[in-house]
Amino acid sequence: MKPLDPRLVRRSRAARRFLVVGALLALLQAAATVGLAYALASLVAGLIDGERMSQAWPLLVLLVVAASVRALSAWAWELVGSAGAMRVKQELRRDVLVAVERAPAGVPGFSSARTTTLLGPGLDALDAYFGSYLPQLVLTAVATPILIAIAWWADPLSGLVFVIVLPLIPVFMALIGMATQAVQRRQYDSLATLSHGFLEVVGGLSTLIVFGRAKRQVSRIRSVTDDFRKRTMAVLRVTFLSGFTLEFAASLSVAIVAVSIGFRLVWGEIGLLPGLFVLILAPDIFLPVRNVGAAFHASSAGVAASDDAFELFEAARGGGASVPVAPGPVAGRDGIPDAAATVATPAAAAADTGVSLVAAGVRRDGELVVDGVDLAARPGELVAVTGPSGIGKSSLFAGLLGFAPIEGEALVNGERPGAATRAAIAWSPQGATLFAGTVRSNVRLGAEQADAALVERAMRLADVGLDPETPLGAGGSGLSGGQAQRVAIARALHRALATEARIVLLDEPTSAQDPAHEAAIAAGLRELADEGYAVVVATHRAGVTASADRTIALAGAHV
Repeated sequence: MKPLDPRLVRRSRAARRFLVVGALLALLQAAATVGLAYALASLVAGLIDGERMSQAWPLLVLLVVAASVRALSAWAWELVGSAGAMRVKQELRRDVLVAVERAPAGVPGFSSARTTTLLGPGLDALDAYFGSYLPQLVLTAVATPILIAIAWWADPLSGLVFVIVLPLIPVFMALIGMATQAVQRRQYDSLATLSHGFLEVVGGLSTLIVFGRAKRQVSRIRSVTDDFRKRTMAVLRVTFLSGFTLEFAASLSVAIVAVSIGFRLVWGEIGLLPGLFVLILAPDIFLPVRNVGAAFHASSAGVAASDDAFELFEAARGGGASVPVAPGPVAGRDGIPDAAATVATPAAAAADTGVSLVAAGVRRDGELVVDGVDLAARPGELVAVTGPSGIGKSSLFAGLLGFAPIEGEALVNGERPGAATRAAIAWSPQGATLFAGTVRSNVRLGAEQADAALVERAMRLADVGLDPETPLGAGGSGLSGGQAQRVAIARALHRALATEARIVLLDEPTSAQDPAHEAAIAAGLRELADEGYAVVVATHRAGVTASADRTIALAGAHV
């Protein structure tokens, strides 16, 4: 049995707020439970003793008020749990996306399928964690000690029984929890395997059909699905067996107290009122502890997902990416980082001095992959970084963007590369990542509030040659590889024109272009540099290097 993860409390402000509100609700529910038990026991004892109902109306009022407060607090738990789960999921998803964004080469140990599973059904399982498990955990920690203390005050012997018997249930839960955690972890891993296999097949379906191998994947998907089914049934078996064990232990404990009180009532060692009061309290003393065990199984997938999220954060930090703690970056509409807020950084306000590298090196996964690079790109210059594929051009750009550790003297506008200087850079990677919408919406991405005329100019500089309202499908479908690459270049140029990003980094921008388009793009980059931008292009194409002020050959560095 795993209690509240302290990493979640430290990282999530919503989780801390949930615990504070939950503690107050637990105190309110404990008070209502005591009032209900006292009113009910007093009414029953009064009826047996022959008291008139006219004298019992204060107890009736207390009974109604206590029952209403209990019902309202239960409703409040549902509301607080749902709101807490939603906010914590939002915070964790944002931090996961930031960690993935800051590691463009990938987070070690996290494939795209594993990350997708975490962001989707994985973190969605936190609904049960905050909706049922944590409320019962807070009730156990806050309300149960209060109820035991009051029961001890009413009947010391019953209180002693509660103190002796109650710890046995958490021991059972701890043993069951360890078994459940291992089974649940295997089920979660099989879900990630299923997602990976399905995405792999869908991504390569056209190739499989061309080579007549599509039907062979049916048995593979069936095998992975069957494994996931078996893992799920194993979790259900453990859930049912552990639920029976906890219910049996709790029922036996209540029975011990009830038998003790019954015998002492017969022998006259305890009064009817305190005996009934403790008997009514007894189920409520054990109820939160029992519910913690039952709710843990429903929330165990969320526990596994949160573990995965923190493992991703650690892996991202180990790879050189810094992962912010909530509340994180300034958010614009719908929680998306606002472009205007992004550029309002010290780096954006600094003097434009361009890029300067002296004996610089870049590490990937702790290994030095590029070393001894000297590069200077000042405002008004177009600099080409050349070398064959795999020489380290993309790694060098990752270092300039702060995505990978960079050594030696490395300055972007006079500061060390990192998150603070990233706002001063407009960047286009090798792969063109487009989204469903229009060409215009893809070009304006991240700077939607800018002047609409800048879209046409950015498209002209990148030689896009398309109607801005051309619709695109998912992943930019509907365009050729060269067209998609030019739209991605236009997006980077639009960011440079619309924001304070005066440094432009383009990684292999013409790799999918014919000579005519390459020459047009090179002319557009030359025009941008002449306006005072520092433009650095990683390329091995002669059409771009011919327009550059300087060419830096990475083959001369230690690679």
